[in-house]
Amino acid sequence: MSRVTGYALRVTGGSARSRAADLARRGLHRLLSPVTCILLAACSSAPPPPDWKINAHNLLESHGRHYLNGDTRLAERNFERARAEIARTGRLDLAARAELTRCAIRVAALETGPCQGYVALAAHAAPEDKTYARYLSGDWHGIDTGQLPAQYQALLQAKDDASLVSRLDEIKDPLSRAIAAGALFQAGRATPQIIAVATRTASEQGWRRALLAWLEVQAKRAEAAGDAASLELIRQRIDLVHASLTDGR
Repeated sequence: MSRVTGYALRVTGGSARSRAADLARRGLHRLLSPVTCILLAACSSAPPPPDWKINAHNLLESHGRHYLNGDTRLAERNFERARAEIARTGRLDLAARAELTRCAIRVAALETGPCQGYVALAAHAAPEDKTYARYLSGDWHGIDTGQLPAQYQALLQAKDDASLVSRLDEIKDPLSRAIAAGALFQAGRATPQIIAVATRTASEQGWRRALLAWLEVQAKRAEAAGDAASLELIRQRIDLVHASLTDGR
């Protein structure tokens, strides 16, 4: 299982608790950050994890899904509950990892501000988490690529823009691809082709928050280029997405 995956697979039969435990053991909950799988030890065939891991896993998954969909209040409510589950362990490194999970989701939606929750705990983060935090921020100079997931290593090793776009598009998991595109944007390497891949990914998944962010990037570029026809089309798409949002989101 990759360290970032997409939506949960459908399962049937058994109680809700047993299904959740089975999913956690088999790594089939599929809206995870690159660090959640490690956090929950959900990618092995070990005995069922304790309740806090299952609960935190499910809540972090829900946080990411709701955040990308544009439901901020519900997303944050789920994150607070996940953080409370993790706090039961008293482990600062896991608390830092959970904050990094939230950072990754925000990068996928082009939320480029400081990740304050992680910064406050960064001193306690594992080395690979510190490397991943640098990757998300676009600080790639001298970064130890060996501590990143394989798909991200390939991006950093791309020799030109064409291979960069190809390697981004080859990332099969939509969330991994969206996070990678956001990190490229942070690093100042978001070419029109990268932006197109990110926009298409968000559109295919129905991730309204991420889609609106990338459409706004496209709109600014079209406006700067004086491309009135493209700008009008992009604005129509933005209006359509906004129309799907309910009050309070």
